[in-house]
Amino acid sequence: MKDELKLDTFLCFALYTANHAMNRVYKPLLEELEITYPQFLVLVTLWEEDEQTVGSIGERLFLESSTLTPLLKRLETAGYISRERSKLDERQVIIRLTDQGQALKARAQKIPGNIVAATGCSSDEVQRLRQEVSDLRDALDKKASAA
Repeated sequence: MKDELKLDTFLCFALYTANHAMNRVYKPLLEELEITYPQFLVLVTLWEEDEQTVGSIGERLFLESSTLTPLLKRLETAGYISRERSKLDERQVIIRLTDQGQALKARAQKIPGNIVAATGCSSDEVQRLRQEVSDLRDALDKKASAA
């Protein structure tokens, strides 16, 4: 009988350790910008589309507002974003990039290329792998939601 309980056979362990390795590559790049990886993700989301609600950012990043709010407060303190209650619906908070937050984008432009280079893969291979991992996440989310 095949022993299924071997660490090296676990997809989850491979993803977990790959995530740690990825974070080690990102760390010095983000330290230059004086932001964390979760803060970087929020900024990338806003660079794609400014003036979003906390809820829409949370959906995009798969984060609960209770996790996102402290992150946003730190980004606001750093001067990268502003937070303002919606005039149409006071329950919603609108997040906007400041000029300083917009300017940080130019300094962050080199990060994706550095990450691709660190993988030792071509851009096409990285995009294929990204799609496969995203598809895996979606399938797992679907299964978890059905349970």
